[in-house]
Amino acid sequence: MPKIAYIGAGSTGFGKRFIADILQRPALADGTLTLMDINQEALDVMAALGQKIAGQLDVPTKVEATTDRCRAIEGADYVISTVLLHGLQARMVEHRIMQKYGVDQAVGCTSGPGGVFHALRYIPVMLDICQEMERLAPDGLFLHYANPTTIVPWALNVASKTKSIGLCHSVQGTAMQLAGYLGIPFEETGHWVAGVNHQAWFLRFEHKGKDLYPALREAMQKPEIYAKDMVRFEMMKYFGYFITESSYHNSEYVPYFRKNQELIARFAPKVGRWVNLLTSSESSAAERRAQLREEAFGDAPVKLEKSPEYCVEIMDAIETNVPYRFNGNVMNTGLITNLPYSCVEVPCLVDNMGIHPCYVGDLPPQCAALNRNRSAGDELCVQGALEGDRKKIEQAIALDPLTAAVCTLDQIHDMTEELFAADEQYLPMF
Repeated sequence: MPKIAYIGAGSTGFGKRFIADILQRPALADGTLTLMDINQEALDVMAALGQKIAGQLDVPTKVEATTDRCRAIEGADYVISTVLLHGLQARMVEHRIMQKYGVDQAVGCTSGPGGVFHALRYIPVMLDICQEMERLAPDGLFLHYANPTTIVPWALNVASKTKSIGLCHSVQGTAMQLAGYLGIPFEETGHWVAGVNHQAWFLRFEHKGKDLYPALREAMQKPEIYAKDMVRFEMMKYFGYFITESSYHNSEYVPYFRKNQELIARFAPKVGRWVNLLTSSESSAAERRAQLREEAFGDAPVKLEKSPEYCVEIMDAIETNVPYRFNGNVMNTGLITNLPYSCVEVPCLVDNMGIHPCYVGDLPPQCAALNRNRSAGDELCVQGALEGDRKKIEQAIALDPLTAAVCTLDQIHDMTEELFAADEQYLPMF
């Protein structure tokens, strides 16, 4: 009867998905689900929703809620985190500073100045959770979603003894997209993906044992398909392999697509919610919150689906000993042989003995070269965060390809200092 603690359970994106997934799996539903959030109103909604789903499914799960993180973690077999820190306001301030220096990041949560300072804001809180687990749930497994999902897991592995793994949905999400481009049911495809998070390579993509790359290159020639994923198709054209995460995100990880407004307009124009991220995110969150409240307190049954997220599948595989394979972000202990010791994203097998990262071997050299650059900057960011070393943070930003393409070193120094000043309240280690 496992105890699962869910930190950040008020999430309008992940919350219902994880609660419903847990309660639909008998090996997990026969235990305790402790929901935790600092937002009491959001927490009340998710607690009511969880209790309603448990009743609807007639499962014995004890669904409880608390704003006390230590109480949630105490005795937990699994701790999930989907915390959203500092809202979007901090990111908007960071973006305005970056744009002042010509660094027009698309999202800014993974690499470059935005990714580095995103990591600096998240690492202290994630380390606090790990330290609480060391004291209150020493045998627990920490399953966390926090960008950058290279830097944050790396820092946690260095600074804490807590068993943890960084998770993302860019691998299975990309596989679903590729299957859609080719008109093939996703369930019939197979993939073998490795690299670093948001920049992992589809080394194999197959349908019933047949290589799908020839069909994908053919599909790329269709304007309506190419237009959906221009950056990643260009990367495949020149580097030979398709890459994870969206084209909009990927445009900021390399120096080729965002050096000027003409390139941005051609390859990665703002569309949908990206046109006004703050306004659209607040609006969509309010809409989802209203829908969740209606589901939680209304008379209609809750609509249940199983999500493609790895998190719940991992816990279920450990409890049932039915093996499951997923892509996780772990330390590179010889898994990818032409990348340094760093945080890498590789296939992992999980069963009742735990998580077993899979050996990949060498990446194609051109793919490894791009990943090495990311890892070099990530290493400096991890060291800077854990040591309180501002110079290493500046050096991490200087290694970012997009920043280097548009800024001098003096400008990078000045921009970094402005970012430190803007985020001072979130950075206790400095």
